[in-house]
Order: sequence, then C-alpha cells, then structure tokens
Amino acid sequence: MAEIRVADEAGACYGVQRALDMVREAAAAAPGAVRTLGPLIHNPTVVSDLGAQGVEVVESPERAAGKTLVLRTHGVTPEVEDAARAACPQVIDATCPFVKRAHNAAEQLTREGYQVIVVGEAGHPEVEGTVGHALEAIVVGSAAELDDVQIARRVGVVVQTTMRKAILQEVVDALIGRAEEVRLIDTICKATSDRQRAAAALAGEADVMVVIGGRNSANTTRLAEICRAACPRTHHVEGADELDAVWFDGARLIGVTAGASTPQDQIAAVCARIKEQSKTDA
Repeated sequence: MAEIRVADEAGACYGVQRALDMVREAAAAAPGAVRTLGPLIHNPTVVSDLGAQGVEVVESPERAAGKTLVLRTHGVTPEVEDAARAACPQVIDATCPFVKRAHNAAEQLTREGYQVIVVGEAGHPEVEGTVGHALEAIVVGSAAELDDVQIARRVGVVVQTTMRKAILQEVVDALIGRAEEVRLIDTICKATSDRQRAAAALAGEADVMVVIGGRNSANTTRLAEICRAACPRTHHVEGADELDAVWFDGARLIGVTAGASTPQDQIAAVCARIKEQSKTDA
C-alpha cells in the first residue's frame, strides 16, 4: 500500500494569501465592481473562481475606469500604477511585499549609480515591474546570457523572487572579474527557497511526485524541474481532474508539493483523488 506525503513546505505563501484576502474583501464590499490588472496570481483555477464571484481581469487600467482596480501580486511599473490611479477611483495594491522589496532594491541601486542586472525570466510580469523601477536594467536568465552584455565598472544585482539560488550564484560568479564592484541584493523569497528545498528532499525519496499549480506559474514550474531531476516520475497538474491512476502503479511513496500560488484546498483535493486512484491507506 502506498503512502501519500505532502512536502513540509507547500502551497500558498503569505503574499498570495494576502492578495486573495484583499480581493475577496473588496468584492464583498462592492459586488461586481472589482477588477484585477492582469491575473491576480498565476493559478488559472483561482482566477476562474474569482471571475465567478464577479472579479474580472483587465489588461490595462483604462479597461477598469470607474471601478476598483487591484494591482496583481507580481507588481507593476510606476507608470502603470500612475495610470491606474488616474483611471480608477480606488486602487488596491496587492503586490507581494517581497516583490516590493525587489522594486525598492532596483531603485536603490539605480540611485547609487550601479548598472542594474535583474536575474530572472524576461517578459515575466514580476521582472517587468522590477525593471520599471530602475533607470535602465538588463535582464538575464543565466550566466551564459551575460556573454553579449557590456558590463559596467559597478554592477548591482537583484533577482526575481522565485529564481533558484544556484542560477543567481552562477550569474554573480560570472560577473566577478568582469566588474570592479558587484553588489548583490538577494531578493529571492524565503518561501520559494523553503518550498524548493522541501520538494527536493521529498522527491529524493518518492517513487512518484505530483506538483500542483498553474503551468504559467514560474515558481511551480521550477518545483517540477527540481522534482523531476530527483524523481523522473514527476507530474505537474493544475487540478485533481488531470490525475491519471496509471501514474501511481507500483508506487510505495507518492510525494505531493505545490507552488506558492496554490491554495490548501487544491492540495487537499489532489491528495483525495490520489488516494482514490492509488487505493492507498494514507
């Protein structure tokens, strides 16, 4: 009989839960009048549930004119925030406090005259927001991407909150020797690091791993990559309806983890379905 074990650190982080609480409170106070600027979090199931409660997603502040507008957890550039406050009578800033720290770090390094390098995924909304808080910034996703970059004498580094520390270290190591001064403000979120460590530990023991969260979620995708490196039978799902009983054939230990945008009720639903499909006594 197989055991189902959830990683010690898994699921919605403080910033996500804070944002959900803010939106739900606003929606209860003004039914039908709340919009989010882009998806609140990278979890399609949660975004769909909020939509059913009348919370619509808009892609520009102008599309929410006259409504209450919520700034997503990933944050926005100062220009977008200004546009939001000009268009909407009420703006709720649900930016994760740890993302705000990255924004502040980019501003600080710019003020102090550093060339700002953001270690993260180009095009990711959090990274775009951070870049918007620097005068000029270069985004790299790996040390190799520095090869074609003209490095200044003084370089300041900030990092996407969900990035792996190993990648950050590789970038910093590559900068040392090319710049006279390299200053790092490590803005990786502790919750992300904790989830990655716990997932890696569980994957090292498990026969099968199930990673729960949006496929558009950077931190969930990284969890899946980490788990797959230790446990080839790793499956990334957004919900319980994607599970396949065949995955669990012969498994003695089934590990479960979830990204920082995955509420506990989704984890519980997946575990319940695994129990049914694998006929476990967990």
